[in-house]
Amino acid sequence: MRLDAIDAVILDALQREGRISNAELAERAGLSASACHRRVRALEAGGIITGYAALLDAEAVGRGLTVIVLVTLENQKRETLERFERAVAGVDEVMECYLTTGAEDYLLRLMVRDARDYERVHRERLSGLPGVARLISNIAMRQVFVRTALKLG
Repeated sequence: MRLDAIDAVILDALQREGRISNAELAERAGLSASACHRRVRALEAGGIITGYAALLDAEAVGRGLTVIVLVTLENQKRETLERFERAVAGVDEVMECYLTTGAEDYLLRLMVRDARDYERVHRERLSGLPGVARLISNIAMRQVFVRTALKLG
């Protein structure tokens, strides 16, 4: 799907203000409300917009500690990778999982209550994942910034 300047305006607004009304969105994009609605539906159908979510304050909901974990597997066979990926998807504290290049095989971002909670997750969940040879944990001291909106254009 090719994006034009109007799509970029719509996507930028939706990324920054997910609850914007269709009328306000249409005004910003210079479209009628019905034309804007059709554009948004087309962006959804085309897989450009993959969903909508409320962003939560992690500390306010008791998940204030971010831990970055580098995972090395025993080997890189397809079945080992697939087993690990299926299993790690079931660990609720894992917010993101990336297959990476370099010395480690995966990078995980976890959100937990505190260091004791992370110790529990490490002991009970991560260390028992299939194929894991080594885990390297890095605790984030402070979040400098986070972006949720992709720059377009």
